Amino acid sequence: MLRFKSLGSGSAGNATLVEAQSNGSASRVLIDCGLSISELSARLAELSLSLTDIDAMFVTHEHSDHVGNARQFALKSNRPVWMSQGTQLATQALSWGLETSQIQTAKDHEVIEIGSLKITPFTVPHDAREPLQVTLTDGTFKLGLVTDLGHASAHVVQALQDCHALVLESNHDSDMLRMSKYPSFLKSRISGPLGHLSNIESANLLKNLLNPNLRHVVAAHLSERNNTPQLVIDALCPVLGWEPNELIIAHAEHGCPWVTLE
Repeated sequence: MLRFKSLGSGSAGNATLVEAQSNGSASRVLIDCGLSISELSARLAELSLSLTDIDAMFVTHEHSDHVGNARQFALKSNRPVWMSQGTQLATQALSWGLETSQIQTAKDHEVIEIGSLKITPFTVPHDAREPLQVTLTDGTFKLGLVTDLGHASAHVVQALQDCHALVLESNHDSDMLRMSKYPSFLKSRISGPLGHLSNIESANLLKNLLNPNLRHVVAAHLSERNNTPQLVIDALCPVLGWEPNELIIAHAEHGCPWVTLE
């Protein structure tokens, strides 16, 4: 069985928990740690889990809403942290004061095994040093997680084929962003080819990922100022052919409920 839960998704902080259960034991990986350790611990406690119940962390890139508290997590849990070499350099991870074995290097399409979970990183176009997003599988089901990218490259589309579930960025509504009070440089950065996906861009990517086994889609990384859940629903549900309540929205405050594939 494979299941996952966003613990929080947005510009204030991101963290996603993925769990595979096999033969009575669970393997758990935390993707990113932009939440404070106290907040992360509290949200895990609601699931009857603690920091040490997580086997490893994967950091997608160096932006603070994804890596902000990864060092504290590693220090408190003594668990390994996987990230690209570029992200290591950008975050100065080798100076975090961790055991040498705790910092592990992730590379495009090199599979990482954490218990019964297999993680495949893949490069994405985003304004970071060497950003990676991931797919995860328990050998039966495949989850694609892609929350920070400026456009859907052919490499991204290929990596996300045949997923049973997706956590997919739907960051902003283009009209809301254009009319917002953000400075011009920030609008250009967000909407540019190394920024974030708009609702329409997310819908277009989704068209290329449809398959008969796709059962769950979680819309993630919604801008609190330049998007609304209803606009996301209006953009994505017609592509999926789903009713509005079938699309899951990940929120900044509480993420989303467990999503189970079995």
